[in-house]
Amino acid sequence: MEEHPDRREQDLGDLLQEIRVLIQGAQVLTAFLVILPFSAGFDDLSQAERWVYVATFALAVLALVLFSAPAAQHRLARPLVQRELFKDQATRFLIAGLAAISIALVLATQLVVSEVVGARWSLFWAGAVAVGVLVFWWIYPLHRRSVLSRPDPPS
Repeated sequence: MEEHPDRREQDLGDLLQEIRVLIQGAQVLTAFLVILPFSAGFDDLSQAERWVYVATFALAVLALVLFSAPAAQHRLARPLVQRELFKDQATRFLIAGLAAISIALVLATQLVVSEVVGARWSLFWAGAVAVGVLVFWWIYPLHRRSVLSRPDPPS
């Protein structure tokens, strides 16, 4: 079934709006992580905490790159001839960026809580964030998509 041209344009607009929202979160997290090594107390981090920091920073930067890639490609590839292909590729970048930022948020939680109240609580809170991200960003939307994509039962 062919999709109406207005709907395709709206889908592309929705995609670009979603990118605008996600990129701001990735920018804030990345900015926080960029300044962290230059802050007092960073030298006091254990070697394990430094590796958590490096992994968190790398994932946040990766998410930022993946979230901004469709906008850069959209601008550089103008006029956009193959809109459906672009939407599919942009969606893949967006999902990969969501995976990276999901893990970065969990690791950032672990790092911050570890410094504030200790390692044991940091694992609890990082686990809680992991469950929240997993449920609200991944399981619920995928379940909803599978339910909504099922054909209606015959009446």
